[in-house]
Amino acid sequence: MIRHLVLFKLNEGVRRDDPTVVEGVEAFRALEGKIPEIRFWECAWNISDRPIAYDFAINSAFDDAEALRRYVEHPDHQAGVGLWREFATWVIADYEF
Repeated sequence: MIRHLVLFKLNEGVRRDDPTVVEGVEAFRALEGKIPEIRFWECAWNISDRPIAYDFAINSAFDDAEALRRYVEHPDHQAGVGLWREFATWVIADYEF
């Protein structure tokens, strides 16, 4: 199995309740059940107020690297990425477990 972690940092001045951000969150929340390769899916806003904390996280799992690749290339995933590019940056970590 492959764990796929993504941590998002909203751009300076962007708020969680911005309509574009709300749309981006909903786009990612809707991926579970749409993309058959997803084996586990969690996404949520960070609750820590520490200055080094990121704002939003996705924790997901896939059977193997090929399934992760198909997910990354899926049009619904790409649509969500396109939205998030407008208001955030992110880091990822993929590892076997």
